[in-house]
Amino acid sequence: MSRAPLVSIIINNGNYGAFLGQAIESALAQTYRNSEVIVVDDGSSDNSREVIASYGGRIVPVLKVNGGQASAFNAGFPISRGEVVIFLDSDDMLLPTAVERALTGFKGRDTAKVHWPMWEIDEAGRRTGRRVPSQPLAEGNMRGVVIRDGPASYVSPPGSGNAWSRRVLEEILPMPEPQFKGAADTYLFALAGIFGSIGRIAEPQGHYRVHGRNNTMKPLDSRIDLFLERYGHRCLALSNHLRAQGVTVEPDVWLENNAYYGWMRRLHAATQEIAGLVPAGSSFILVDEAQWGETETLTGRHTIPFLEREGRYWGLPPNSSTAVGELERLRAAGAAFMVFAWPAFWWLDYYSGLRSHLYATARCVLKSEHVVVFDL
Repeated sequence: MSRAPLVSIIINNGNYGAFLGQAIESALAQTYRNSEVIVVDDGSSDNSREVIASYGGRIVPVLKVNGGQASAFNAGFPISRGEVVIFLDSDDMLLPTAVERALTGFKGRDTAKVHWPMWEIDEAGRRTGRRVPSQPLAEGNMRGVVIRDGPASYVSPPGSGNAWSRRVLEEILPMPEPQFKGAADTYLFALAGIFGSIGRIAEPQGHYRVHGRNNTMKPLDSRIDLFLERYGHRCLALSNHLRAQGVTVEPDVWLENNAYYGWMRRLHAATQEIAGLVPAGSSFILVDEAQWGETETLTGRHTIPFLEREGRYWGLPPNSSTAVGELERLRAAGAAFMVFAWPAFWWLDYYSGLRSHLYATARCVLKSEHVVVFDL
């Protein structure tokens, strides 16, 4: 890598005109000056193209018909010239030092990418105090781990928290567009570890915006379906690229051995069973100790955590009497079912008073390896 390499910041946008200007401004405000900003608009129908036009020659616009995030990455990369490339989502922002700090992590040609955590912000741009991800990021040579454990075997930040070596991107792009239409970054994450080492910047260098159109805000069952589908595509892509390097690992090996994939498959079965019993428009109490998420919902159904305060998980009941009282409060408020997920099956033994009350006042309509469901 040259002493002052050109860095390309490629902003991918699809109908995020409300946020796009902030993303562009953050890219233009970098303390490292040898950079170019490319904005790929993926067929937006809002004011995005007016926002892009307002920057004139300060950015390089790429205007295309709608095809999804993967197609935006594929369209933007050939236009870029940088030795290092950052794909910035248009609802996110970089801190001014992001590029400068990222370049310190490139230790030579072997570095595949450098990544950093991000500060979470709300729709209005206010920091929530959370870092994304909350776990420490991976660092170093991850090739052996990826070959053994598959494409989701180390912790990475969201897509905007990564700077990529052009060398690596030239090996793996263009990416398959139908399979990664809305999840281009997961394709890159799946493959980076077999093309070089991972560099890490410890301090957050960007803002990750959480708002109503994030995938993370979709109902639980929708996100499960997306994960299972996309993980299969990632396994296949990784297997194909390893085979080209002379290493043969069948995708099924990772599908069978990945604990998180197994958890998600079980979760998928559980949500399917719930959807088959709880009518759309109904509310149900979910006893899962927040292991499915603190405020999860299923499509068309309202989920109430238990114990509950102001719609959020409150913790374990101290005794059966408290549990029964809270159940009756929620039943009076309209809860139609109570669902015990497998991580909380022990409740039905430990809180014997709650169990007796349920069997006396409700009907157990399902008892499977995933859930126990009572019609209240």
